Amino acid sequence: MKKTRLNEIHKTLGAKMVAFGGFEMPVSYTSIKEEHHCVRQKLGVFDVSHMGEFFVEGPQALPLLQHLCSNDISKLVPGKAQYNYFPNRDGGVVDDLIVYQLEEQKYLLVVNASNIEKDWKWVNEINATFNATLTNASDDYSLLAIQGPKAITAMQSLTDFDLSSLAFYAHTTTTFADLDNIIVATTGYTGAGGLEVYCKNDQVAALWDAVFTAGQAHGIQPIGLAARDTLRLEMGYCLYGNEINDTSSPIAAGLGWVTRPATGFINAENIGTEKAQGTSEKLVGFEMIGRGIPRSGHTIVNATGQTIGRVTSGTQSPSLGKAIGLGYVLAENAVEGSEIFIQIRAKNIAASVVKLPFFSS
Repeated sequence: MKKTRLNEIHKTLGAKMVAFGGFEMPVSYTSIKEEHHCVRQKLGVFDVSHMGEFFVEGPQALPLLQHLCSNDISKLVPGKAQYNYFPNRDGGVVDDLIVYQLEEQKYLLVVNASNIEKDWKWVNEINATFNATLTNASDDYSLLAIQGPKAITAMQSLTDFDLSSLAFYAHTTTTFADLDNIIVATTGYTGAGGLEVYCKNDQVAALWDAVFTAGQAHGIQPIGLAARDTLRLEMGYCLYGNEINDTSSPIAAGLGWVTRPATGFINAENIGTEKAQGTSEKLVGFEMIGRGIPRSGHTIVNATGQTIGRVTSGTQSPSLGKAIGLGYVLAENAVEGSEIFIQIRAKNIAASVVKLPFFSS
């Protein structure tokens, strides 16, 4: 099992460590509820150095990425980022990712930790006919996500760059915490605002210390992966392995907004047809009416007990004080306000389909 460079620091802070994406990662330090509220109300820091980083460079970088990615990469300019997924040839999703354009012919792809090897093999397979310059820097980079409404104010003391000037899904390479060539981005996974900071591994310990010093007066705390999951779920964000996978339709998963078939990406014709005609099932958000917490794998049924879908993620929402979940249901049951039932411990517990996101600040 791999470890991030901050592994010993997490243990010193009393973190509960678990296996995640091939890494030993902190799942919580105090409690999920406390850490969740810290991010929603103040600011917290996630070590997400397990994520993968690929650099794609050269005159063939754009043609390669247009073929690999679902979104229109030509819309990017240096300093901007874009959410994407890699379609596969069978209608599923290889992975979801963020693409940053660093320079005119240089891009950074940030992929999920559990998919680094699979993604790297896939990108190289497709690149065989493009010949872009590829670098897998996943073992060289660390990443801190500093999330929360006080994050930008608290971190401003660490850089001369005006952090408030960064729009959502923007980035810059600057000096940060007296460290050079740091990538600072606004592509968060919590819906609470804030920054992501990419650095080389030998810089991350100093960066961690500087971030906590700068945030001390604002109530900063370290945050584990469990709160990261409750935060993303309140926003209705997909998690690879739960809502999307190698066999799931990206259109059924609600990713039509980042699907641009006209660019000619892999399997664009079939996915484009799904986008135009719809799918037999759809990913929906739901709130529990009856008592019970939905979990991944629970069956979803209708009022007569017929199976109509499955839960992909579920939790007790700390912000809302109620149980929520995401799941696939038949298209006719996906209408906002529809009553559905979640099978929990052999009981059918009532729930209602709701509009996403569950939480808005």
